[in-house]
Amino acid sequence: MNIIVYTIIVALVISFLLGVLLGLFKKIFHVDVDPKVQTVRDALSGANCGGCGFAGCDAFAGAVVKDEAPTDGCVAGGAKCAAEIASILGKAGVEVKPKIAFLACHGTKECAADKAEYTGIKSCAAAQLTMNGTKKCAFGCIGYGDCVNACPFGAASMGADGLPVFDVSLCVGCGKCEKACPKKLIHIVNKDIKGAIARCSCHSDNKPQIRKDCTTGCFKCGMCARKCPEQAIDLASGLPVIDYAKCTSCGECVKSCPDKVLVLFQETVTAGV
Repeated sequence: MNIIVYTIIVALVISFLLGVLLGLFKKIFHVDVDPKVQTVRDALSGANCGGCGFAGCDAFAGAVVKDEAPTDGCVAGGAKCAAEIASILGKAGVEVKPKIAFLACHGTKECAADKAEYTGIKSCAAAQLTMNGTKKCAFGCIGYGDCVNACPFGAASMGADGLPVFDVSLCVGCGKCEKACPKKLIHIVNKDIKGAIARCSCHSDNKPQIRKDCTTGCFKCGMCARKCPEQAIDLASGLPVIDYAKCTSCGECVKSCPDKVLVLFQETVTAGV
């Protein structure tokens, strides 16, 4: 019986000493926090998506108060969040354009041939590491959904054709999917772009091989640039790059493309990217 009593007394004494020490350490190592940090933190979306480039909302709030991050850095919060942060910090507001993810590939499983049977981990990153992807086209979407798994907003899903689909009503352009894609096929673009955009990332100039690898790959025919009345298309990189300051969305390049690589971006947004 005495042993039980002694044990309880010792435990209480140790607990008391630990409490005193913790209180002492709290005072010694206390760091004053700018109240603006918590105010900014409360204004953020709370998604902790990392789209701002920081580890999470807490880190971004601290950085933006120290003027180490832009007031419009919270992509998930959008324009409303940016305006609120600017107001808290007494800064001029900035125009925030909504962004969404765009897949620069339309080589579906029916169009893009597999190079071999893949039996490894069903991950794009793993398939890329072990055999440079599963398709004959070295630039094509692998299709195992790493981008879908990375999306914190449920905006990405795998389509029946083997390519990811992005729900434009849910996508905030945080960039998680972009970082997850080992082929670098996903780009974060302004949602209000008007003009043509290319759904292919094949930089190969081997035309016969392009046709064998993917029936919808950019064939490098240059027809789009020749048909563009505004000369808004640059083919220097091997793929059509659109100058949106010149593009009028006339659609001539879209109609002339034999592989249907080019689409009008505003129409893809309406239909769902």
